[in-house]
Amino acid sequence: MTIIVNPNEKNWQLFKFEELNTTQLYQILALRAEIFVVEQDCPYQDCDNKDQQAMHLCLFEKTRLLAYARLFAPDGPNQPAHIGRVVVAYQERSSKLGIALMHQAVNEVERLWHKPSIHISAQFHLQPFYTKFGFKSVGESYLEDDIPHIQMQR
Repeated sequence: MTIIVNPNEKNWQLFKFEELNTTQLYQILALRAEIFVVEQDCPYQDCDNKDQQAMHLCLFEKTRLLAYARLFAPDGPNQPAHIGRVVVAYQERSSKLGIALMHQAVNEVERLWHKPSIHISAQFHLQPFYTKFGFKSVGESYLEDDIPHIQMQR
C-alpha cells in the first residue's frame, strides 16, 4: 500500500488488489454498487475480473470510503493507461471531492507509468467534467449498460 499525501492534505491510499483487506474490498464493492447499480438504476455485472489487475485509489475517512477509482497500466508500449469506476460517495459530492479524485488519479497514472496517454469511458453527461482534466472526446457516443458513454483520451 502506498499512502499519498497531496497538497490538499487528504490521505489517498493506493492498493494492489492483493493488498486490499476484506473490509476495504467490501467498501469498494458496496460504494460502486450503491452508485452505479442502485442510484443510476443500472443492473450490471460490476465484478468483471478486472479488479485483480488494477491499482485501487481510495480516500477513506476513518473507516468510511469517500472516493475511489481504479487505475490500469498501459497494455503495452504506446498504449494508453486507463482510469475507471470513478466514484464519490453521494454525501460527499457537494465537497468537490470528484475534482480532487480525478487530479489524484491522473497524477498517480503519470507517476506509476511515466506519463502515458490516459483513456476513460465516460458517461456522456460527464463529458464537460472530464474536459477540465485535459480529456478530449474520441469518436461517437455509444450505449454501455443502457447509459450513453463516450471514449475520452488525455
